[in-house]
Amino acid sequence: MMFTGNLQLNGHHVLIAGEPRAARRAVARYKAAGAHVLEAHDPSAAERLLDAAHRIRLVVAVDDGNPGWAVLDRLAEGEAILLSHEPAAGAEGSVTLLGGGPGSSDLLTVRGVASLAAADVVFYDRLGPSHELARLAPGAELVDVGKAPGHHKVPQTRITELMIESARAGNNVVRLKGGDPYVFGRGSEELADCRAAGIQATVIPGISSAISVPGAVGIPVTARGISKGFTVLSGHDPFTEQELGHMAGFGGTLVVLMGVATLEQTTAGLLRHGLDAGTPAAIIERGCTDTQRSTRATLGTLAEAARNARCSNPAVIVIGGVAALGDQDVELQSLMPAVAQ
Repeated sequence: MMFTGNLQLNGHHVLIAGEPRAARRAVARYKAAGAHVLEAHDPSAAERLLDAAHRIRLVVAVDDGNPGWAVLDRLAEGEAILLSHEPAAGAEGSVTLLGGGPGSSDLLTVRGVASLAAADVVFYDRLGPSHELARLAPGAELVDVGKAPGHHKVPQTRITELMIESARAGNNVVRLKGGDPYVFGRGSEELADCRAAGIQATVIPGISSAISVPGAVGIPVTARGISKGFTVLSGHDPFTEQELGHMAGFGGTLVVLMGVATLEQTTAGLLRHGLDAGTPAAIIERGCTDTQRSTRATLGTLAEAARNARCSNPAVIVIGGVAALGDQDVELQSLMPAVAQ
């Protein structure tokens, strides 16, 4: 049981009892909560600190396998001090590839939140809930390795090297990405590199922006009678003529990520390959954040609408009949005949 969320510990003395390596996460977490942390690495040291006039409010017993810590239950009870039993930090370094979802911290999974709370180091991108990492990963070293369009402050190969180096030093490393690690996030590459280096690595899925961001403005990627499938594509580079032909003939919903810079080529190509200019379309910028904005148009007017609205990444582009649903309160039944023609 951890008390940091229920107690105001700022300025109070907290005794953390446990072997240093096992207790490192508890020490970092309670220091981040503002407590004056005292450390005891063996039961006799804990007894001495409890006997001293420190006015200890909370004793944290870390489960490091030492049976001698059982004495803390008796000592804390005698002193009327709160006692918390907490798991030991991992002894070996590891890497967790974590999908942070589309941007809001409350869209992280429960497992993802737990991995951040247990992290020694977090390598994070600019997308995802990075602005709340001080709260989500208290005491962890936070390293910004985010990429912006046309600017990669830390090359991908160096990011992987840093993760492996940190894990080899015994740290619990979290690689926080926006969306899901396996959707244009290079997660498979990082996982393979870590495992090739002998590092224990796991993946925690995240909510993909390809589905959640359209959903945030009421656009379903599939809808009965309108679209029975969807394709997710990266618009980072212009599509080839062959790709545009397949996209135009797909007949379902097209979801394009990172595609604002190549939007004119995409729309022109789809029109050239026969997709109706009146096909509903939408651009949702900064989805699931306080600055979310959507721009509605048709395929024929989408590029101009994006220029006029000065749309920019991160954005999700939706092309297909479903893009007329949602904010505009279009009746589902009214779309069915048009889409069927």
